Amino acid sequence: MELKAAALVSALLCLALSRGALSQRARAPIVETPAPAPAPRHVELAELLSLAGPYGKFLEYLTKTDVIKTFQSQANDTKQGITVFAPQDSAFAALNETVLSNLTADQLRSLMLHHAMPRYYQLSAFSALAAASPVSMFAYKVNVTYAAGTIGVVSGWATAKLASSVYSTSPVAVYALNRVLLPKEIFPAAPEMAPVPAPAPAPGRGGKAMADAPGASERAASDNAGAKSSSCRVVGAGSLVLGYVVLVVSGFLMV
Repeated sequence: MELKAAALVSALLCLALSRGALSQRARAPIVETPAPAPAPRHVELAELLSLAGPYGKFLEYLTKTDVIKTFQSQANDTKQGITVFAPQDSAFAALNETVLSNLTADQLRSLMLHHAMPRYYQLSAFSALAAASPVSMFAYKVNVTYAAGTIGVVSGWATAKLASSVYSTSPVAVYALNRVLLPKEIFPAAPEMAPVPAPAPAPGRGGKAMADAPGASERAASDNAGAKSSSCRVVGAGSLVLGYVVLVVSGFLMV
């Protein structure tokens, strides 16, 4: 009886060991799963415009009209991207103050939307854009010009020049403009420009700036008096020399 039990235990052990060996051979090899690629870092347009340079006025209007949210959403789209044309602060200063303040909220929003394309374009693509003009912005259209490496953006009453590349890495491009785009859809007539300040008078002796300076009249009177005194001294000296010459000549004749 004990022998049969031992034989049964041995058979069960052999069966268990054989099944374990088979399961180990049939087990699929372990394959390491690669770590997921990091999500692309989105460019924060508000931060970029704030730190890049003189684009404070443009950023102010983008924020006021909520267009910054539209642009940022498009900037996060890695398939299409965005191309922003940012007028410099000097471009806004060239406009009369009432040009933008007289616009309705919808008009101002459309004007800001008119300063970006809903697609990323690097600088090398602008020659093709010029050939395909007019091209669409978020609102209305513009004509792109390309000549000898100089890029222009023409919209209604404004012919702007692309001054520099602020940022250009897909899917976001930001380019600086020297003028604000002024589409005729918003401005039926040419907007009024800010008055150009008169140049300051060049400083110079005897000029108006010198004459208006404090104490100028006193200095002028003193200079005139000095000039008269010098003239008198010169005339007196001339008379003495002439008298001496006459005496010498007279003495020679008497001899």
